[in-house]
Amino acid sequence: MQHIFTRIPLYKSELVRYISFVAVLILITLFSTDITAQTRAEYIRSNYTKYEYRIPMRDGAELFTAVYIPNDDTEHYPILLQRTPYAVDPYGPDQYPARLGPYEEFEKEGFIFVFQDVRGKFMSEGEFVNMRPHIEQKNSPGDVDESTDTYDTIEWLLENLEHHNGKVGMWGISYPGFYCSAGMIDSHPALKAVSPQAPIADWFFDDMHHNGAFILPLSFNFFAIFGQERGGFTTEWGEPFDHGTPDGYQFFLEMGPLKNADKKYLDGEIDFWNKITEHPNYDQFWQSRNILPHLENIDAAVMTVGGWFDAEDLYGPLNTYRSVEEKNPGIFNVLVMGPWIHGGWLRTEGRELGDMEFGFSTSDYFQEHVMLDFFTHFLKDGEGEPDLPEALMFETGANRWRKFNRWPPASLEEQGLYLDSAGTVSFHPPTDTSARYDQYTSDPDNPVPYTTTISTDLVKTYMTEDQRFASRRPDVLSYETPVLEEDITIAGPLEVNLFVSTSGSASDWIVKLIDVYPDQLPGADEDDPRGAQQLMVRGDAFRGRFRENYSNPQSFTSGKVTPVSFELQDILHTFRKGHRIMIQIQSTWFPLVDRNPGKYVPNIFKADKEDFVPVTNRVYRSVEYPSHLEVGILRRK
Repeated sequence: MQHIFTRIPLYKSELVRYISFVAVLILITLFSTDITAQTRAEYIRSNYTKYEYRIPMRDGAELFTAVYIPNDDTEHYPILLQRTPYAVDPYGPDQYPARLGPYEEFEKEGFIFVFQDVRGKFMSEGEFVNMRPHIEQKNSPGDVDESTDTYDTIEWLLENLEHHNGKVGMWGISYPGFYCSAGMIDSHPALKAVSPQAPIADWFFDDMHHNGAFILPLSFNFFAIFGQERGGFTTEWGEPFDHGTPDGYQFFLEMGPLKNADKKYLDGEIDFWNKITEHPNYDQFWQSRNILPHLENIDAAVMTVGGWFDAEDLYGPLNTYRSVEEKNPGIFNVLVMGPWIHGGWLRTEGRELGDMEFGFSTSDYFQEHVMLDFFTHFLKDGEGEPDLPEALMFETGANRWRKFNRWPPASLEEQGLYLDSAGTVSFHPPTDTSARYDQYTSDPDNPVPYTTTISTDLVKTYMTEDQRFASRRPDVLSYETPVLEEDITIAGPLEVNLFVSTSGSASDWIVKLIDVYPDQLPGADEDDPRGAQQLMVRGDAFRGRFRENYSNPQSFTSGKVTPVSFELQDILHTFRKGHRIMIQIQSTWFPLVDRNPGKYVPNIFKADKEDFVPVTNRVYRSVEYPSHLEVGILRRK
């Protein structure tokens, strides 16, 4: 609306009519959405019958399961299973949900929809274990994990439900995505198609940590509710947490050292939070919860789905696809990555996100041409293979879908983006033989915010936010290329290689890859806010103590030049002609990442207030110390 007002002169009467027209459109949209939801709910109640069961597992535990079977008994239907720790509500045989499938076309297509409370959650028996470790050698009926629970569930469904066609599919987003991954290990013969979507894979690298750096608002807010003890069967969630302020930056800064989270708010009642604080390193506790090494003996077709801007689970889908591909040669295994937030392919239209625009409804494309086709093909007697490439990837910047026969693409040309003098980035290594560096003071009491949005939650749009607010800070280094003379497409993983030093003994390193828009966009007004935007394409944090090994942290030696390398997650982005490529480096990103004290302590979760000290950090850029970002350039054919 802002651009219309700035480009079209409107008299007062025209302006009133325009506003009235927009208001009517908004009301129609809201009313239509309401009607659509109501119609969908009525369709489900009219065409499906609900049953509730307690399905016994091999160790005797019974898992609560809701089943919705099409009323038309002239056909046989595949089973579509979702296992979740988030409740299969509404509970009660006469209570129906507003949706059954990922979207309404699934309900019209016809499936037997099955939802199950996982072991120890809500109405299921047994003990709940977060990211339950997979058991390789199962020697007794008591050796149960999510793979065996899935197998036993499928076996029971096939034996006890009528009008199924003997084929089962699984899908789920986030934590339910993890249960998909675990459930396809040692696949039941009837399990034919699985779609882990934004699956959790390893909580030391996605969700709760990024490269060992603790993701504070997500972890604290999630476990403050999800981590509450159940105390018996329940259909209710735990009590919501009240931050007492809408300002997450203020709340977490005033919390002080991380040990105050329990002292001030959690009162020792959140068991998994206590476990997190006792395991600051990548020890057996975390390693056992990594599902990736166990993704073997999979016979089902797999379609892993993720979002390029998923603030929770970006590591999971990329590495789930890679692990399945490596360990299960010959199966149908594809990867879909779109320009979405967590679950955005079903929860948003995918036209825009934060400050970034994509030009059309990317979610509609996924729903109309990908997801339903995948399941109907493998669950309803499709012949051959579905019309899906190995990797269906959305190319941001150019705003188009791309198809690849492998990911990362085979045709990538490795290049370095080198930090150079006067805040520049070059595709050529530096030639300066002296130990050139840039430095800044990083103060844990005045950390760089990760977003301009005021919220106590994890801000889902921070990954596409204009970074000009950060580049103005003295504790953020910015380097950029000259104006690009041609389009440059970067694809695949990004590897950070820095040479740094700190005046302290501990520090984090945050690196951001940014697309800098022209000062004046072609055809736009001079005051168009998109001019000179610094849109983050990829950014992540690395806890410097893990530069040698995630299991055995190391302190920094004050003032000593030290190499720090880590991997940013993959991208597929085109920096357009007339734009610039920017790299930003900083050491705080608050409260997304908890504050590194600056003084090395063996366990940051136990740090005292006195351990938090300002440090002077240096980033080197010379022949001897060529700090750079290694990227893959996708050349045009």
